[in-house]
Amino acid sequence: MRRVLHRKVVEPLRSQLTQGVTPGRLAAALALGLAIGTLPVLGVTTVLCALLAAGLRLNQPAIQVANYLAYPLQLALLLPFLQAGAWLFGQPPVALSVSGLKGELAADLAGTLVRYLGVTARALVAWGLVAPLAAALLFVALRPLLARLPRPASLPLDP
Repeated sequence: MRRVLHRKVVEPLRSQLTQGVTPGRLAAALALGLAIGTLPVLGVTTVLCALLAAGLRLNQPAIQVANYLAYPLQLALLLPFLQAGAWLFGQPPVALSVSGLKGELAADLAGTLVRYLGVTARALVAWGLVAPLAAALLFVALRPLLARLPRPASLPLDP
């Protein structure tokens, strides 16, 4: 497992640093990729990361690596964000079960979709309160670590 992580994560990041990406820019791409990767909406993080990286001129491979690494965390945090959103808005806790959802969809498709749209919107608010702080903390932690990786002497540490 350690060799796989080294080959699939560390080496590509080190490669980016040797190609002129500064530790600060790489740390920003990784921090934002990890933060966006935990968004409580499945199936949209890749596109959001691509748009964010293009808009901020961040490294696309790095932000997508971080986004993909965050996928297990996204799944693990989905229910906590749903519950936090309900709590923030004074709603009852979200009860999720496959059989319950199937029953709701069969009984009232449109009503169920509207209900879960609201649940998701509240979860996004909860995520929006946590994600910026998480991204900032990740950036602060990652930048000095990335600065320690070997780089060609001709490249600056950060602009």
